[in-house]
Amino acid sequence: MPSTKYVFVTGGVASSLGKGIISASLAKLLQARGFSVTIQKLDPYINIDPGTLNPYEHGECYVTEDGAETDLDLGHYERYLNVPTSQANNVTTGRIYQEVIFRERRGDYLGETVQVIPHITDEIKRRIKLLGSENKFDFVITEIGGTVGDIESLPYIEAVRQMRWEIGTDCVVVHLTLVPFLAAAGELKTKPTQHSVKTLLEQGVQPDIIVCRTEKHLNENLRNKIALFCNVNPTAVIESIDAESIYDVPLLMLDEKLDVEVLEKTRMPMGNTPELSKWEEFLFRLKHPEKQVVIGLIGKYVELKDAYKSIHESFVHAGASNHCKVIVKALHSESITHATAGDILKGLDGILVAPGFGSRGIEGKIEAIRYARENQIPFLGICLGMQCAVIEFGRNVLGLKDAHSTEMDPDTTNPVIDIMEGQKSVSGKGGTMRLGAYPCTISENSRAFDVYGTPDIRERHRHRYEFNNAYLDLYQKAGMKASGINTKDNLVEIVELSSHPWFIGIQFHPEYKSTVANPHPLFVNFVKAAITYSEK
Repeated sequence: MPSTKYVFVTGGVASSLGKGIISASLAKLLQARGFSVTIQKLDPYINIDPGTLNPYEHGECYVTEDGAETDLDLGHYERYLNVPTSQANNVTTGRIYQEVIFRERRGDYLGETVQVIPHITDEIKRRIKLLGSENKFDFVITEIGGTVGDIESLPYIEAVRQMRWEIGTDCVVVHLTLVPFLAAAGELKTKPTQHSVKTLLEQGVQPDIIVCRTEKHLNENLRNKIALFCNVNPTAVIESIDAESIYDVPLLMLDEKLDVEVLEKTRMPMGNTPELSKWEEFLFRLKHPEKQVVIGLIGKYVELKDAYKSIHESFVHAGASNHCKVIVKALHSESITHATAGDILKGLDGILVAPGFGSRGIEGKIEAIRYARENQIPFLGICLGMQCAVIEFGRNVLGLKDAHSTEMDPDTTNPVIDIMEGQKSVSGKGGTMRLGAYPCTISENSRAFDVYGTPDIRERHRHRYEFNNAYLDLYQKAGMKASGINTKDNLVEIVELSSHPWFIGIQFHPEYKSTVANPHPLFVNFVKAAITYSEK
């Protein structure tokens, strides 16, 4: 097999055009042809990782199996390819500079002036090549965050320029750009794309393929014009028209022959004819539901859909699995009180209380759980959502009126949720939580066991606080069962109510593991319970 091929995906004109979706779609097509593929994201911000960022700043923080806090695009990579990512799949400017400065302090560069070129760019190239050399992938697709022309992305573009010079046809650049439709003129305009490519050329990089995001179809004249002014073949001008679903994009790129262009330019064999029948079956079920349910997503970042991106996509997967359209109704927890809960939550077929940090909106989450418990509405609580379920049960069933988490109320006399023992000495915030995949043992006589069908699971975590085992016997005697336990550290991972049709709280994040090929069983069963509730 030839050496690893490197595909770089850059973006121009505007942010949020969908570089992650194009990268994942290309990877899916190459994978379907029989090639081994991985994708990485290079983020130009100076944070070491997005773990300390507010969701309003950067959307969801996605957690990998090995405990890396990463960009949400890695979730797209996993959902499309059904292959776990790792720490190596997300690199930030902060991590690059941290490594170079560490080496300088260690004395690796004695006698040298440490500079952006070659030291920073060499470290960027090392990180890019690391995935291919260590895992022997046929293709490494590298998405470069931001927009061409940003000051922050200059070192990354320079690293791409150097790699094109060093490895020639083993390297391809795909540039995603916008071709806007001006309603007043009644036509698509290519000038923004031309300027974007010229900006890239000024930095020494000629794109090999131009993917044009557009709301109207490109005609042959427009393709030829873009090709002429941007120095590419007309076949290398790829249309990426607005789609009904992000899951349509791989099939659209197949029709546009994006994968063929990449294979030809890297001088690779065409491989197998892409077999995407299961993907097409998923899309058919997604677009032709037989029923419909409404799930309330209770959180404090609901204005920003990307803040709960993996949860939304998990409902897409679970809905298609159940031949059901899941309408996710985002509800701000700060608006929910004992007096308003009935009006706000009526008509829901299920209630999910989302993860998060801090005290803002916490009482609204607790009230939403009380409403779900008392009205027998299917309920799923994730991480903080599970902790809120424990607090609600303590207050309203056990009579522990000030039951709370010490995260929110350090002085509560009933700390039913408390900081983990291993977190008590931690002072730093970045990368110091309980992160990544941990094992959990499920009781066989439980709803959780019915969901998973096995007593042994591994799920991903991101938390500092846990169920306080001093209260465990009291809770279990009153009907809240700890059905999932991390036996090594004796941590409660799953709680459920035996007297409720479907009420489960989980300390982990199942949404990180749901993919098109393998919808997560918790979401599949939760949607199934919502269907049963709606039919009643």
